[in-house]
Amino acid sequence: MRSRQPDLPSSILPDGCKCESLLGLFEHLPGVQFWVKDGAGRYLVMNRACLHDYGFTEMAEARGRTDAELSPGHIAAQFRLDDERVLKGESLMHRIELVGRFDHTAVWCVTDKVPLRDERGGIVGTAGVARAMGGRAQLPATADTAMARALEFLREHVALPVRNEDLARQAGLSLRVLERRFREAFHLSPQQYLRRLRVRMACHPLVYSEQSIAEIAAAHGFCDQSHFGREFRRETSMTPRQYRSRFRAAEE
Repeated sequence: MRSRQPDLPSSILPDGCKCESLLGLFEHLPGVQFWVKDGAGRYLVMNRACLHDYGFTEMAEARGRTDAELSPGHIAAQFRLDDERVLKGESLMHRIELVGRFDHTAVWCVTDKVPLRDERGGIVGTAGVARAMGGRAQLPATADTAMARALEFLREHVALPVRNEDLARQAGLSLRVLERRFREAFHLSPQQYLRRLRVRMACHPLVYSEQSIAEIAAAHGFCDQSHFGREFRRETSMTPRQYRSRFRAAEE
């Protein structure tokens, strides 16, 4: 690949098809981002929605850039950690994460990421899609307005104990249907989803606030700092203190 304007090797795609052919599937889907990166994490393809969220007009502006150039440090680092796993052959499905935008806001998305292989089976890049979680049209296809109410309730009550029965009541669903829909949409139970959401929401104050780790743990529904540390490390492979030290320094 050329270092300045890397192209997607034709061997990544089936039968040597061009990037544009694959991109056409995603170009006009509202609320869905699609991208392809090479093994070094450089963007090779973005659909229109992805370009817009990063403030670009044409693909030429984005080609060859990395997440470190386009997103806040702590968000870019999570993307890179994901890419490293995918480049080892793992597919990451239904991840819940913040995706930054050109106007310095961020939206909660559900993302899927897969490895791309050449004709010999070697992994040469990654591809992904992200769907914003902000409304019925932007939720995964298995979701509906009932699930939208459930997800909004969890985000608004992330620091509180939420029973599945309470969540089902808010969504207007039976307990059994609620749990089934969470499994279908996220491959997670409602409580697993809530724990992951708490960790993700705690990342921002770790980097951008002066709150103590104990205060952040309490504000995001963890029973104590030790509990917070275990869940945070399971999700990010770092302790809260390591995460704060690494990404606060990157923002300075």
